Amino acid sequence: MELELLRSNLSKVRIPEPTNRIYKQECCISFHTPSSEGGLFVDMNTFLAFGKDYVGWNFEKTGNPVYLHIEQTKKPIPEDRPLKKPTLLAIGIDGGFDNQEPEYDETYSIVILPDYATLPFPSVALPEKVRLAVDAILIAEGAERKEQIASWTADKKQVSQHALTLKQIDNGVRIPPSGWKCAKCDKTENLWLNLTDGMILCGRKLWDGSGGNNHAVEHYNETHYPLAVKLGTITSDLEGADVFSYPEDDSVTDPLLAEHLAFFGIDFSSLQKTEMTTAEKELDQNTNFDWNRIQESGQEVEPLFGPGYTGLTNLGNSCYLAATMQVIFSTNSFCSRYYKNQSLKTAFDIAPADPTVDLNMQLTKLAHGLLSGQYSIPAVHNDDVDSSSSAKQEGIRPRMFKAVIAASHPEFSTMRQQDALEFFLHLIDQVERVNAGNPEADPARSFKFGIEERLQCPSGKVAYNKRNDYTLSLNIPLEKATNKKELEEFHKLKAQKEAVGKDISSDEIVRPRVPLSDCLDSFSHPEEVQGFYSTALKARTTAIKTAGLTSFPDYLVLHMRKFVMETGWVPKKLDVYIDVDDVIDISHMRSKGLQPGEELLPEDGGEEESTKLMPNEDIVSQLASMGFNHLHCQKAAINTSNAGVEEAMNWLLSHMDDPDIDAPIHKEAKNEVDPSKVATLVSFGFDEEIARKALKASGGDIEKATDWIFNPSAAADAATSSSVDATLSDGDGKYRLIGLVSHMGTSTQCGHYVAHVYKEGRWVIFNDNKVGVSKNPPKDMAYLYFYERIQS
Repeated sequence: MELELLRSNLSKVRIPEPTNRIYKQECCISFHTPSSEGGLFVDMNTFLAFGKDYVGWNFEKTGNPVYLHIEQTKKPIPEDRPLKKPTLLAIGIDGGFDNQEPEYDETYSIVILPDYATLPFPSVALPEKVRLAVDAILIAEGAERKEQIASWTADKKQVSQHALTLKQIDNGVRIPPSGWKCAKCDKTENLWLNLTDGMILCGRKLWDGSGGNNHAVEHYNETHYPLAVKLGTITSDLEGADVFSYPEDDSVTDPLLAEHLAFFGIDFSSLQKTEMTTAEKELDQNTNFDWNRIQESGQEVEPLFGPGYTGLTNLGNSCYLAATMQVIFSTNSFCSRYYKNQSLKTAFDIAPADPTVDLNMQLTKLAHGLLSGQYSIPAVHNDDVDSSSSAKQEGIRPRMFKAVIAASHPEFSTMRQQDALEFFLHLIDQVERVNAGNPEADPARSFKFGIEERLQCPSGKVAYNKRNDYTLSLNIPLEKATNKKELEEFHKLKAQKEAVGKDISSDEIVRPRVPLSDCLDSFSHPEEVQGFYSTALKARTTAIKTAGLTSFPDYLVLHMRKFVMETGWVPKKLDVYIDVDDVIDISHMRSKGLQPGEELLPEDGGEEESTKLMPNEDIVSQLASMGFNHLHCQKAAINTSNAGVEEAMNWLLSHMDDPDIDAPIHKEAKNEVDPSKVATLVSFGFDEEIARKALKASGGDIEKATDWIFNPSAAADAATSSSVDATLSDGDGKYRLIGLVSHMGTSTQCGHYVAHVYKEGRWVIFNDNKVGVSKNPPKDMAYLYFYERIQS
């Protein structure tokens, strides 16, 4: 009977092809695996996997009745099992580090829904099509595994056959750290340094006309000098440099790159050695202290289990993601949107045919995985001797979420460590995009706030610029340290010990202590802006800039600028403590807008109107040297009023995905409107001139422009009555600290991230899959601070 039923549904069975993605290690809408109760069901038509509680939903949605059922039973691990020698820099995949993961016995069967009719596999009685399909599924590398392996091996490059025998020409060329230009044209981006003769030339011209002018490859055709390195990709970590071999026509590794660069005056080996004998040496001494303090090592941490206390297993340098998401899902906005107000069933029903590529589905899956408590249980070991005080959980693996959030950002798809701030901003941007059709439900809005900058030129007249942001990036004014006397004594002791060849011990090190209030004050503190074009004076001059917030968000994220770039592109981490209060009041930071008696700068600036502020070339060249697009660097400098490299870099990181990021600067002038939006209004039957006027008056918003056309006086009143964007949340300026993301390591691209979250009246540490009560949260050492507005 079951065989007849199977034969009647053979049209629903497909034999997978090599290009098909086959999921067989994890349910696509939950964190169930073949070892979970009830096993895993693989749809033999779509090759998506479902846990026992969810396979019925797939049958209802697709009508696909035939499934391969996979169940795993854990094998006992011999105590004397030898460790395998790794052949790949990876964890949890063949050839990677042996992390003593359990091994399983697997059993298979064919299950036909809706009645769960079951046939054993293997069996010669099964139709050949079914046997071939199952064999192909079992032999194939699972999609989850494929992505993991691809992440580890994507950056693997071959050593160039020309690197070890490269002959360099001593022609006196010395390469400066910035300000480069192609030797044969005016290109200042996509520049390549030929490692033979030191020529700086532009790269290939792309199909759309962008890129370079082919001067680097033409130089190779003339000279046959084989290797070039892309300027802007060179950092103190030379492994990240982009080296290209023209005869091999591929990106390659140059094991002698440090020597080849030193030949032209870029001596990274000596820079690194100098760092190691000075600041790096001291930083090394601090590393163990940082590591122990932030992770609360050496303390008896009481493990926590249940709803909201689920750990995230490290996928390989994914702690930046784990720490950020633990804090994100402790906020009411994200918890409500993806857990309380949206069930897994709802998310699955509205998801596309492949839910693994749907951000809404995978955020909902992650939210339910973290907050339901279903997976927050003590791990069961073979010896079963863990006491309750030392028991830990396995955690859940956010593989599908990482894959979908990384799809639009290639860096996050690798297994390299990433910047938690950059990830947070990318996540918020993606969430805002997928909720664009329903802004009221967008949880990203709870982090969004307005910033208003006031610029006053020597004429006494002022200009106001507004922008929105999601994080408040704060400089750390070391001159405001409260322990200056102790610091002076420490530096004296350090000098004395160095004079006799002794090292400072870690318990003798004294770090500056700077109050958070001083960091907040530095944001609003007046500063000079060079090169400001005054429409009143008709000349470039120095303006005074102050800044304030036009709205106070539900959640305020403070980013401490602990990482600075030193000479020679060497990143340095500021060794500093921030004295943080659990409750802060930023009411004094609210922008007051145009004040009585103030006169705005005239707007009829002629040709200069669109370029009131010219980008500071020093800032632009430094950003470009880090690999950023030159136009993007110019926009970053302009939009941060030439405040500095750090400010411009933070603007860049949060606006990389702006739809107009590649638009020429002159097209962003205030008197320009989007032609497509004009056409839209014209298609509604409005006159083109009226449409343009309405779009100018409404800041380019079509809906507001329509309101303006029907009632321009009311729209004008509304525009002048409030300086706050109506879509921004707002309230009092009192906030309570609810979360920390802390970092250990010399730069954001290495080290380790840990989260601390205030839950149910206590601080909780989330260190990957380890979750427990925090006895001493490192509030003075965090990289990101998350504050929640106190409702009055």
